[in-house]
Amino acid sequence: MRDEWNAFIDESVHAEPTGSGELDGLRFTVKDVYSLEGYTNRAGSPDWYRTHGPAEKTAPVIVTLLKHGAKLTGMAHTDELMYSLNGENSHYGTPVNPTDSTRIPGGSSSGSAVAVSAGLVDFALGTDTGGSVRVPSSYCGIFGIRPTHGAVSIDGVVPFAKSFDTVGWMTKDSKLLVEIGDILLDGLKADGGFHHIYLPEDAWALVDKDCKEVLLSFLPALEKAVAQTEWMTLAEEGLAEWANAFRIVQGIEIWCEHGEWIQEVKPSFGPGIKERFQWTSTLRKNESEQEFLLKEKVRLFLSNLLGEDGLLVLPTAPGVAPLRNLQGERAEQYRTRAMQLTCIAGLGGLPQVTIPTKVNGLPIGLSFIANRYHDKKLLQWVNDFVTK
Repeated sequence: MRDEWNAFIDESVHAEPTGSGELDGLRFTVKDVYSLEGYTNRAGSPDWYRTHGPAEKTAPVIVTLLKHGAKLTGMAHTDELMYSLNGENSHYGTPVNPTDSTRIPGGSSSGSAVAVSAGLVDFALGTDTGGSVRVPSSYCGIFGIRPTHGAVSIDGVVPFAKSFDTVGWMTKDSKLLVEIGDILLDGLKADGGFHHIYLPEDAWALVDKDCKEVLLSFLPALEKAVAQTEWMTLAEEGLAEWANAFRIVQGIEIWCEHGEWIQEVKPSFGPGIKERFQWTSTLRKNESEQEFLLKEKVRLFLSNLLGEDGLLVLPTAPGVAPLRNLQGERAEQYRTRAMQLTCIAGLGGLPQVTIPTKVNGLPIGLSFIANRYHDKKLLQWVNDFVTK
């Protein structure tokens, strides 16, 4: 294996299978926030690496995959402390998007997505708090899942914002996405199907016109797959308000998790990351009651809307991967639109699967969101849909 794509922060890392099973002969990598016994995570930051020691235990999710026959190959790049959707790291470099080297790979699970897209591994683990599996999957043209919050153990993973953090995985084909889910989502049922699709107009309004046209070409097939499709407005308050509540609650949790370390170590953060951490330091939970209330309101609303057989179908990202080194207002506007799309599953704690398609030769993702703990049913439904 030769890493021409800068997918790995440490190519020498490996762990042999400890058992045999459905994943025999498959290779995987993990984002550099998963603990591996004897290995020190960098978490995208030289200062984190300098101030932390090697792990005493391997993350349970890695242990499970090794038991089922998979081999761990390499430790993959991430944005600094997972705080970006771009995949650009000013310390360790930016993994190369295999679909177009002039464009960002997406983050923060950048190396994981690139390793899968480039065929360096069969599948990869990332983490998804605010979109960090879904967005790079969309930009790199692969399948990805953010599972129900809490459905897969996050133990042994560097925390970010605990009420949103999830373990996610990425593959090049939908069948393998399902097979990994069968292992990691043990205990969840796959019974039943989906009969009602909701197409949120406010989410679709955020996507670039050419991408919208391509993604909507799936609509006839979707209409055949379910009993009812319905266009509707999702966010009564507006998706901008949902995204604002998400980022404030997330920001408070981030500072609670890492603020003490930041104040003590004074790490050198790259552009954009530095400003975000500074902003989180100004947030106060007792001044953000409305945002926490909105989070709970959205969670209840989405659960009631989706019920046992409902799906939300929406663009994964606002468009194709932006060009590398995009700065200033344009970059911030794009991030704002992306967060309005990704905050939906985040606030609801919901499972979301993204599937790849192309517009003008570049990848773009279409997403499916189901109710909590319907992950295995969602994975199977999506696999059936894309393989028909």
